[in-house]
Amino acid sequence: MHRVAVLALPPATAFDLSIPELVFGAAELDDGPGYDVRVGTPDPGLVDTLGSLQISIPHGLDVVDAADTVIVTGTGARADADARVLAALNRAASAGARIVSICTGAFVLAQAGLLDGRRATTFWPFSAELSDRFPLVNVVGDVLFVEDGPVSTSAGLAAGVDLCLHLIRSDYGAAVANNVARLTLLAPTRIGDQTQRVAAPVPSSRAFSLAETRAWALERLDEPLTLGALAEHAHTSVRTLTRRFQAETGLTPLQWVLQQRVDRARELLETTDLPVDRVAERSGLGSSDSLRQHLLRRVQLTPTAYRELWQRQ
Repeated sequence: MHRVAVLALPPATAFDLSIPELVFGAAELDDGPGYDVRVGTPDPGLVDTLGSLQISIPHGLDVVDAADTVIVTGTGARADADARVLAALNRAASAGARIVSICTGAFVLAQAGLLDGRRATTFWPFSAELSDRFPLVNVVGDVLFVEDGPVSTSAGLAAGVDLCLHLIRSDYGAAVANNVARLTLLAPTRIGDQTQRVAAPVPSSRAFSLAETRAWALERLDEPLTLGALAEHAHTSVRTLTRRFQAETGLTPLQWVLQQRVDRARELLETTDLPVDRVAERSGLGSSDSLRQHLLRRVQLTPTAYRELWQRQ
């Protein structure tokens, strides 16, 4: 079982702190849970949050030393990180653990020197501060998450969910990650370089939403999904469809469809013995050449190599 240590550093962002246990805890394999998640803090007990809550954390920093992945969640303390935390993070990195931050947790990783020479991101209001304070960090602003070798960083709030799903996909494949998304009512895939500042990610109950059209499209990925067909289902014009898709997802309709088709192909390669050309057909990518091209672009593996990788695992 993959061991995950989550660090709660006061004042902690309660939403960020809840993400790893929620998402990783929903990852089920054939033989049981995929992850053992434990939350620690420098001084176990009640930990203040940025709001009015206090959260009881029973574990100390010993959880870091036993972890395969260490996650520092958002904190209101962006300076003068606890020396014990920095030492624990460096021990974990030296031992080969995967190091992750959500939101302003990136400031803690930067103070530990773990982002020097790496690409990293944080919640967009703090991007300039991170760049100014840590000039050795290549700050990538306004993206959901960045993976640079064994270190991954995400923007704030829901972007932490996207990064956790990406890590599950990396560890156990698209099928497990997509099942987690279904169980937790999350979007199955948002790629890391999508913009943080989507205009209307959650439309109000009175607002026009494309959620039903996206669900309809997911059931028909192997069929032609033109702009006209999507607009007809949504009972709107192509122009309005395109504007609303970008507002709700950060992608154009056809970019979104392609992203879902590639993810479907990955799941089929992991979970079936279908020939590659049938995988391409059933995912809506058309041909094995098209599947190969898009998979190489996304994960730097051919379909055959991708399938062999997951069969070995």
